[in-house]
Amino acid sequence: MVICRQRNEHYRSREYLTLAEVNRLIMAAELRGRHPIRDKALLLLMFRHGLRVSEAISLRWDAVMLELKAIGITRLKGSVSGTHPLQADEVESLRDLRAEGYPDPYLFVGERGGHLKRHAVTSLINRCAELAQLGIKCHPHMLRHSCGYHLANQGLDTRLIQDWLGHRNIQHTVTYTMLNPKRFGEIQWG
Repeated sequence: MVICRQRNEHYRSREYLTLAEVNRLIMAAELRGRHPIRDKALLLLMFRHGLRVSEAISLRWDAVMLELKAIGITRLKGSVSGTHPLQADEVESLRDLRAEGYPDPYLFVGERGGHLKRHAVTSLINRCAELAQLGIKCHPHMLRHSCGYHLANQGLDTRLIQDWLGHRNIQHTVTYTMLNPKRFGEIQWG
């Protein structure tokens, strides 16, 4: 018997987390597992830089410029790569991760060396979502969507969001701005 996967709407009503939910997810990463420093840094960077899971697990230390507070982001799937600034908490998190002393060139190292695998990140996010009691079935790409929605909800320019996420086609970015509830604030009902 073949079991077909249902549409996303069957599993959850939205494909992103709010900023408060993302913060709870990251806090949960600090409270569980054998690698809380690594897991916190992973989730923080995935959200802040809108990283796909494959982009996050392939991040290497030679892309990190702590003294400049910047990181080189190599985008996949035909997206545009670039350099992003790092916030103070990201720099601190990366310094803590560096202090762990793994000799691997990858930021996010698995139990047997080499970069983490996709399924490990998926499991991590599921366990953190349960611990944080988010009440929504999470997956790694939700952090990328959460980044886009967070930027759009700040009222940032669509082109800026496009560049941040590395979208070649602005139509992919418009999805985030279309769901910004603040744009309907001018509507009067009385």
